[in-house]
Amino acid sequence: MDNTKPQQNELGVEPIGRLLAKFSVPSMISLVVNSIYNMVDQIFIGQGVGFLGNAATNVAFPFVTLSLAIALLISDGCASNLSLRLGAGDRHGAEQGFGNALVLSTATGVVIPIIGTLFLRPMLLLFGSTQAVLPYAIDYTSVMLWGIPFVSVSIVISSAIRADGNPRYSMVCMLAGAIANTILDPIFIFVFNWGVKGAALATVIGQIINFLLCIRYIRNFQHFSLTREVMKLRGAVIKTVCLLGISSFINQIAIMLVQIVVNNTVTFYGAQSVYGEDIPLTCFGIVMKVNQIIMALIIGIAGGAQPIIGFNYGAAKFDRVRKTYLLAVTYASVFAVAGFLVFQLSPETIIAIFGQESELYQTFAIRCFKTVLLLLFVNGFQMVTAQFFQAIGKPHKAVALSLSRQILFLIPLLIILPRMFGLDGALYAFPCADALAFLLAFTFILFEIRLLTRRHSEQQKALGNES
Repeated sequence: MDNTKPQQNELGVEPIGRLLAKFSVPSMISLVVNSIYNMVDQIFIGQGVGFLGNAATNVAFPFVTLSLAIALLISDGCASNLSLRLGAGDRHGAEQGFGNALVLSTATGVVIPIIGTLFLRPMLLLFGSTQAVLPYAIDYTSVMLWGIPFVSVSIVISSAIRADGNPRYSMVCMLAGAIANTILDPIFIFVFNWGVKGAALATVIGQIINFLLCIRYIRNFQHFSLTREVMKLRGAVIKTVCLLGISSFINQIAIMLVQIVVNNTVTFYGAQSVYGEDIPLTCFGIVMKVNQIIMALIIGIAGGAQPIIGFNYGAAKFDRVRKTYLLAVTYASVFAVAGFLVFQLSPETIIAIFGQESELYQTFAIRCFKTVLLLLFVNGFQMVTAQFFQAIGKPHKAVALSLSRQILFLIPLLIILPRMFGLDGALYAFPCADALAFLLAFTFILFEIRLLTRRHSEQQKALGNES
């Protein structure tokens, strides 16, 4: 019995709009919930501890991003490999990729918290912590680190569950953890008075629940299975998986570097302004975490399109590849525009959720929202395009696009513009980078869409000649 046929029929035949909704909606919900993991902590900490506690979560965030980068390197590579292998009918290759990814994610998930614990204080200072924020950052991060092993493994299994055609279960796992986190946060912070440590502990417990539910699904895979034999690490398999996931890894590492550069930049130039060093550090962190919700929706659409694009590209159905990409870009752009409008028209409402502070704090927070997210509406196109190249097995272009916004444009702008315009330069670096990254993505995809169209036309002519 060929267990790959149900997925082949689904991804290669069903209407693209229905497929994209089926795979994107659960993925979007899962990613939004994952973003809320971080934001819920910040909301309750803002209400119960104050803005210094919120700044601590911002300083700790590079640790979270680093662990996520490594997890996505493995999980997104695993998902792309699964889709491409199953599309080509290579079940054993798909199973080997998943087995190796699972072992690798377990190993990296254990190593990161050990290193983080050993070098916690100097790393937090490197990440931009001020002396006022440092005690809160140590308390928060020292607990958060021990959730990393559970996150690393559950992300890989979740990607495999989605590739297996059951994105709803992946969504349920994430929701269960998020609900637990949301319930425990106010209890640990307000009832037990555990402060930032309580918020971190609530998050870790939620992550463990998500992990346990993901593990439970392993025996239920429909299109591939997990055996001891496929879990033996093989260099060629690991290389393939990591190359396919390198775009996501680079993107997250770039985000981490941006976080570090932003934290250090805004504290340095903030100290020279009326706002001081702690207010800009807190506000930039809030803006980035709130924006993560829109980014999660966009990435969810791109991730939902990935198995459809990857399968049909592997099956040489180029017209379905092109149509899926264009539909994904349309949906992602709708969310990006909606987010842009909300952040520009009512930033005060969002800021109030994180606690009421001084008038100086409120003033800078509003400026930060409106300026940093000025060109948010173009991000949907850029991010879906980067994921598209990863899905079709062209990691070099995917990496180039992932690098463009964060590394090639944003970090240099964060270094150059503040030298000329002070703290305002850090604010305007973001929309400038968005504009440049959009132009580069447009140039790349224009050529690829023409290539897909030509290949489809050649196929139609060949079919016509055969008939």
